[in-house]
Amino acid sequence: MRSSGPRVLYIIDSLTRSGAEQSLVSMAPHLLRGGIDLEVAYLVERPGLLNELRATGVVTHAITQTRSRPARVRALRSLIGARRPDLVHTTLFESDVAGRVAARLAGVPSVSSLVNVAYGYEQRRDHSLNPAKLHAALFADRLTAKLPVLFHAITEHVATRMAAKLRVPRDHIEVIPRGRDRDSLGFASSERRNAVRASVGLPSNGVVLLAAARHEYQKGLDVLIEAMPLILAETPDAVLLIAGRTGKQTQILNERITALGLDRAVRLLGVRDDVPDLVVASDVFVLPSRWEGFGGVLVEAMALNTPIVAADLPPLREVAAETVEYCEPEDADLLAKSVISVLHDHDGAHARAASAAQRYEAKFTIGRVAEAMSAFYSRALDARSML
Repeated sequence: MRSSGPRVLYIIDSLTRSGAEQSLVSMAPHLLRGGIDLEVAYLVERPGLLNELRATGVVTHAITQTRSRPARVRALRSLIGARRPDLVHTTLFESDVAGRVAARLAGVPSVSSLVNVAYGYEQRRDHSLNPAKLHAALFADRLTAKLPVLFHAITEHVATRMAAKLRVPRDHIEVIPRGRDRDSLGFASSERRNAVRASVGLPSNGVVLLAAARHEYQKGLDVLIEAMPLILAETPDAVLLIAGRTGKQTQILNERITALGLDRAVRLLGVRDDVPDLVVASDVFVLPSRWEGFGGVLVEAMALNTPIVAADLPPLREVAAETVEYCEPEDADLLAKSVISVLHDHDGAHARAASAAQRYEAKFTIGRVAEAMSAFYSRALDARSML
């Protein structure tokens, strides 16, 4: 039986365990309770969050038979025609391009989420990206960006940068941050910390650093690994845990770990569904990214009272303000010094962590974010006459 609220079909590239996907799954039950009749379509089958999403009561649709964009448009148009949503919401590149076109062809208004900065100098420095393909992606994104009635961005920085890149009027973009669910995160405690450390074979009194990111150039994990010898010179018992799925940099990371003699000090844990537990078990959470749109796991570390060292990026400052220790991106020496400073300044680091937890409660709880998204959907439906 359908709810009395608007019917929203959310289209996303996959349901892997990553930022945009995790945010959707966290928000889904709150949207349902708020009266949104939510269904989710995804384009690529990857291990991750599908069962968690279905457990919330959301109906899911796999559009995974092809990777041809025209075929995806046809399949999505057919799905939209069959499900007859009031609004289509797209997130991530392939879903944006195919979903916007399919919604327009089906006569249904659409909105798109802008979740990262793209097509800039940061991406051009990533040698794994083909410049011609990057230019073609910008062209497709910019062309289809004329179709949504409204956009949602996760930070002001993303809104400003992407308005210029996509040639979208800035007043067509609303900023709603990502949120995290306190019930899912739980709370930090010494008992939880010790239990998690024991589960991964770590002593209760050693120094544990944590990063949680996929193995991609954007995430700067190579910079963090380069910083480890300097950190170990000050804290020889330190262990770095890296949680996150493999990617284009996995081989590079493994090679640097071996070359620097860090096989005992750095552990690549792979995909984990217990990142909040690992955050509680760590002494410092490190976010060394080269660029970010928001940093959802940053909010998790804030909520769990864990001291944080982060690259000095505008979106991260927007999220965390002065509650974390910042350092220049891509500088392994400065990153090491920042981590060492946090480890030595116990009182200051934990005072900032307490302020970060208060900031989470004030701005980034999932209920607050879901309410804002529901209101955004209402405004988008009011704007559907723009089609």
